[in-house]
Amino acid sequence: MERRSFLSKGLALTMVPSTFETSQQINNSDNIVVERYQPGQPHKGKVLAAIQPHSDDIPLFAGGTVAKLIEEGYKGYLIRTSNDDHAGTGNTPGEVIHNNEKDNFKVAKALGLSKVYDLGYRNHRMDNISIQELRGRLIFLFRMLKVDTIVCYDPWGHYEENPDHYVTAKAVESARWMAGSHHDYPEHLDASVLPHAVKERYYFARGPQLVNRVVDISETIEQKIVSNQVIVTQGPGGNSGVALKRRLKEEGKSLPILGDTDESANRNYIKHFVLDIDSQRLRGVPSDREIGRPFGLEWAERFHYIGPQESKLEAYISENAVKN
Repeated sequence: MERRSFLSKGLALTMVPSTFETSQQINNSDNIVVERYQPGQPHKGKVLAAIQPHSDDIPLFAGGTVAKLIEEGYKGYLIRTSNDDHAGTGNTPGEVIHNNEKDNFKVAKALGLSKVYDLGYRNHRMDNISIQELRGRLIFLFRMLKVDTIVCYDPWGHYEENPDHYVTAKAVESARWMAGSHHDYPEHLDASVLPHAVKERYYFARGPQLVNRVVDISETIEQKIVSNQVIVTQGPGGNSGVALKRRLKEEGKSLPILGDTDESANRNYIKHFVLDIDSQRLRGVPSDREIGRPFGLEWAERFHYIGPQESKLEAYISENAVKN
């Protein structure tokens, strides 16, 4: 089944509400929470971890949301689990790794993230590693950084072909709840790294998934474009606009949408082709414009969002408790 045909049969089919959904503005026709930009930094003091196997994952699928949350007050960190040694250009494997590392740091800067943690596992071989080891490293980071919110691949996404993606996603999901337990890795406590549970998750996927949140990224689309533009070692952003412009010139053609300069060619290629016109082929997901259109948004990203659960017990006590 093609991803596009699955999704085009109706947003209501795939975009169903999560049982963990917090009470916010909901589009009643589709049961989708539409999350819009909030000025005034309402999230100041909170910590975000953007977690990706490869240097292009967050920019391609969640760059607008990460930039939005940072602008709303989060302090953010970028965690990359692989070393991208099989991805992109370079004369030697070491040069490929180094080039991707430089790109990854530029991604963090473009999105406003404060620090990068590279875990360094072999690219496309993460199904051969100990997930227990990866989980333990993530638990330590979640506790040390006191992470409140994570953005990552969906551990329950379907038809994911890349082992780095689903191994990272599953390790993140198990690590985020174990990080809050006093019984897991108690030696951390001796180093004053205390249990800390992650409260919110924004999970994205390339294939069909439960989608219950659409995030308006119209205010941060430029940051998303830049975060893809700085990834020059692998694609599909980087210098792809210049490459297309040169190819067309050799054929005696041009595309006005690319603009007159190399800078505009790269930027416009990402905006109009990677994120919009040719998104399904280049990213495996519908256009950011298509995602936003049913909700009156210019640009949007979609997620399986899971937030903190409200205690019905405490609410019941508040309403019904009597003094003895």
